[in-house]
Amino acid sequence: MARNELGPDRPLPVVIVNGLHAEARHEVVEGLLKAVPHSVALHHDLAAARQGTVHRTVRESSGVLSSGEAPLVNDCACCALREDLMPELERLADDGVTRMAVLELWDSVEPRAMAEVIAAHGEGRVEVSGVVTAVDPALVLPCLGNGDDLAEAGLAAAATDQRTVGDTWARQLEYASVVALVDSDGADEEDHALLRQLHPTAPRAAAGSPELTRLALAGFDVEAAAAGQHPACALLPQEAEEAGVGTLVWRARRPFHPERLYDALEDLTCAAARSRGRFWLADRPDTLLSWEAAGGALCVEDSGPWLASLPDAAWELVPPVRRAAAALDWHPEHGDCCQHLVFVSPGLDRDGLTSLLDSCLLSDEEYGAGRAAWKNLPAAFDALLDSVH
Repeated sequence: MARNELGPDRPLPVVIVNGLHAEARHEVVEGLLKAVPHSVALHHDLAAARQGTVHRTVRESSGVLSSGEAPLVNDCACCALREDLMPELERLADDGVTRMAVLELWDSVEPRAMAEVIAAHGEGRVEVSGVVTAVDPALVLPCLGNGDDLAEAGLAAAATDQRTVGDTWARQLEYASVVALVDSDGADEEDHALLRQLHPTAPRAAAGSPELTRLALAGFDVEAAAAGQHPACALLPQEAEEAGVGTLVWRARRPFHPERLYDALEDLTCAAARSRGRFWLADRPDTLLSWEAAGGALCVEDSGPWLASLPDAAWELVPPVRRAAAALDWHPEHGDCCQHLVFVSPGLDRDGLTSLLDSCLLSDEEYGAGRAAWKNLPAAFDALLDSVH
């Protein structure tokens, strides 16, 4: 009998199934277990983490094979998951029977961290073959628009977890190599259009379908997925309009006035169900800033320098994918410095949003004053950026 689904000499394939839609997630996992004989699902339940333990279950399609407890590590349930994960996967890889492992992540656990743990420690014995986000289409907008903290929803993975429901679900969706859909009587065409525009490059397949199994085992490039999430080279959605859902791609080649942008943040954050990208502030002209918003909550972060601000010798230290992305969009005066923000939402007010964004840019007079003058503009974002570190 082959050791795994890909062949006797290949690492054990691990399919990561994630998402806040728990019932959809369970349906997807059960479908995969039934599709591939001698496959098992590994799940760490973090619901009891506040009591000091994480409950692990290993099951096959016919029932539970084993269960156990993993102690908390540094008061962090996700840390406990990481510590317990690899020994379990290695045991499955070596048992001579298991052909596929399905890692069913708990509600708020994001797949990127787990995929990178497996990539770093798999050592040729286990590898990620696919990342599946399980989705009930009728819950797309309610989840995305939920600005509650995970802690308020009982979904925090650690005492220090400050994520919100909306931004967590958005990242779960956007990292996926395939989106698995369950039947949903409450879903309409607007829900499906929103889903397509949030992650247009991911194939979609029905839960339990042979196509989903094929896509889940097709292979997954962890490094490419990480690059696709980095604000400097993220594969952002393109312009779209379908079933009342719109995607606006807004770009500009001059920096924002920090004070005017700061004053507009609430309106910009609430203008779309999801927005993300990179932006350029005049008082920080050498700094690439990332933008992520969902559920009325905004996160902006310092993502390091623009390549244009680096000396030539430092370019060799920059990943090739980022150099390639910058080269494709290089400006003769500003290099890779730019505004590139994407807004996705039902009922998107394109004209109003574009007008508001344009009004936050430097005026011709401010722009003409040059970089030395830009740095003396009000540092309106200092408190916001300092608060994330």
